Amino acid sequence: ISTDYVSALSASLLFYEAQRSGKFPDNQRVQWRGDSALTDGSVAGVDLVGGYYDAGDNVKFGFPMAYTITMLAWGVVEYSSQFSANNQLEYALDAIRWGTDYFIKAHPQPNFLYAEVGDGDSDHACWERPEDMMTPRTVYQIDEQHPGSDLAGETAAALAAASIAFADVDDGYSSELVSHAEQLFDFGVTYQGKYSDSIPAAQNYYPSSWYQDELAWAAAWLHRATQKQKYMDYLGNPPGGTGGPRTMFSWDDKYVGVQILAAKYVLEQRVADAGNWAGYKDQLEQYICNCVQRGNNNVQKTQGGLLFFNPWANIQYVASASLALVVYSDYLKAAEQVVSCPAGLVYPDDLTGFAKSQADYILGQNPKGISYMVGYGQYYPQMVHHRGASIVSIKENPAPVKCGQGYAEWYNRNQPNPNKIVGAIVGGPDQNENYNDVRTNYQQNEPATATSAPLVGALAGIA
Repeated sequence: ISTDYVSALSASLLFYEAQRSGKFPDNQRVQWRGDSALTDGSVAGVDLVGGYYDAGDNVKFGFPMAYTITMLAWGVVEYSSQFSANNQLEYALDAIRWGTDYFIKAHPQPNFLYAEVGDGDSDHACWERPEDMMTPRTVYQIDEQHPGSDLAGETAAALAAASIAFADVDDGYSSELVSHAEQLFDFGVTYQGKYSDSIPAAQNYYPSSWYQDELAWAAAWLHRATQKQKYMDYLGNPPGGTGGPRTMFSWDDKYVGVQILAAKYVLEQRVADAGNWAGYKDQLEQYICNCVQRGNNNVQKTQGGLLFFNPWANIQYVASASLALVVYSDYLKAAEQVVSCPAGLVYPDDLTGFAKSQADYILGQNPKGISYMVGYGQYYPQMVHHRGASIVSIKENPAPVKCGQGYAEWYNRNQPNPNKIVGAIVGGPDQNENYNDVRTNYQQNEPATATSAPLVGALAGIA
């Protein structure tokens, strides 16, 4: 059975409409959701309405939201013609803009960024539709006294990448995004520290391991957006180094992305294949070789062929690897180059082919015969761990579902979710192909905006 990448691409963008927070536009396609969190920011006297809920809960975490937007924008930057040919460009840009509009609101002055709305602990104590939410909408920020170079850097990367995506569509908006990105990069470089040290509330959910990767990532995107030498200089001499060979690419670790953008300049002969630039490319190619099973430290695979990085939400790392492979394949092809792996030469088509094998597995070509994307294929998850999807739609029954009532009546109900959250991609099977489609299984059965985002671009690239 051949995989319908275009249908999967279309579905994957629909998921972002189900994750929207705030007031819905007239062209909202996911109709079982309604407006929510319309007073976000009011506790701090600001308007922070909008943005995305990160996963199956109702918190707006800025760090994974920024990564999500960077990944979505990267897909459009590379593959806008494929999005357009398949009538998905408008939806992709809408998904990006829902995030970037929120980041603009969250960045009211140069060295200040709102980092999170809602509190993970109190939110997770309740099982509520976002439309009914009664949990605290606490507002958290980074500033000069409470730095967050990682969050500032990733948000700068998202805005810079988005500015390129919008450059041909809305020049004024594109310029606005760049100016916010430049300020946030400077903020992150000048006031250094980890955002999760400044915001203890984020530590149990999206703790950051370091921030130098995000600053280099921001510099790479800002150079691509502006061509300013200061960003090229930063990338060529990064204070945190070039990252070394990485074992995964994720919302916390951006070095593979940095290395791809740097290697592009090497392949285009815009920089010499020496020093840090050579380091970026060599280290990237070790990761690439290990992903395609031609390296010295190959990524493990399940019996059915899925790359296996982590027992928790593994597909997230498969999706980012797939985008990395598809994009680097195109860069190599343009430069008429190949990768010299320990186990032999690897050609651009080998990378694309491997990425396709991963997408095929996710979309149903696996030992279980299940698609891990809701709404794609014949068999897919029915009980994803997601508050809004698992509780009757407010459009169908507007009676409020209170905090504990949600757990008693909906979370613990052994029935399919009443709302089909089309395009959601769950965490996926364990290393032995075991997967349990139950709502309590958040390790394998919770979708997240960060999981799907890189796969959107990969699907466009192979569609």
